Amino acid sequence: MVDYGKQFMLYLMDEKCYDNYFVEFDLLDGDCFRALLSKGLGFGIIAGSVLVKVPQITKIMANKSARGISLFSVCLDLFAITIHMAYSFVNGFPFSAWGDTAFLALQTAIIAMMVLFYGGSSALAAAFTVGYSAMVYALMGGLTPLKYLLIAQGFNVPILLLGKLSQAFTNYRNGSTGQLSAVTCFMLLAGSLARIFTSIQETGDQMMIITYGSSSFANLVIALQVLYYWNSDKQKKTKGAAPAAAAAAVKKPKAKSKKTD
Repeated sequence: MVDYGKQFMLYLMDEKCYDNYFVEFDLLDGDCFRALLSKGLGFGIIAGSVLVKVPQITKIMANKSARGISLFSVCLDLFAITIHMAYSFVNGFPFSAWGDTAFLALQTAIIAMMVLFYGGSSALAAAFTVGYSAMVYALMGGLTPLKYLLIAQGFNVPILLLGKLSQAFTNYRNGSTGQLSAVTCFMLLAGSLARIFTSIQETGDQMMIITYGSSSFANLVIALQVLYYWNSDKQKKTKGAAPAAAAAAVKKPKAKSKKTD
């Protein structure tokens, strides 16, 4: 049992930190604490990423509409996530440092397919699914040299910003966040902020750190829009309900009572 416990703990820390905590009982080692915190955050983010875009998917399905969701933004976001996932996988970075991108890629691909499907093009939705699957295989199946992935990762920041901020522009133009899920937006913001720390701690890769920093900025813009338009929509509903309430409050004329002899 002790061996199984040790094996489990070694997924979260290296041998040196294990000895510090469980042999020497040195619980105040700063480096080991940061490493353990990073691992815990990493696996926590991965667990959260399994469901992070499910509220968005269910909202589209419930309304049978993808109104207000920019396909251009979704596709750019999906491309950036996929390149980041392939770059991390091929580099051999710890799964705790990038595993959430696998689940985010799958859910983002589903959203893109749904935007096409509910936009009236089921054939395009099917073609997109096949094409994206082929791209993932080419990037992660050993068909793409690492140097090309590095170049693609370098373009990730402008692509990511363009994709996210184009969604922000769509929100501004529509005066609403449409079918965007507030839960999804805030979970993405929290995840990208936490990933800055885990990237510094686990990989030290400057490209990954810059990418997550840019993602955090773009996610913050959209999260602030969700709050702003949420309040605006409430005010519009309140103003629209006032005249209706006033009209309902107008008393109907009483029917004349019949006189009895």
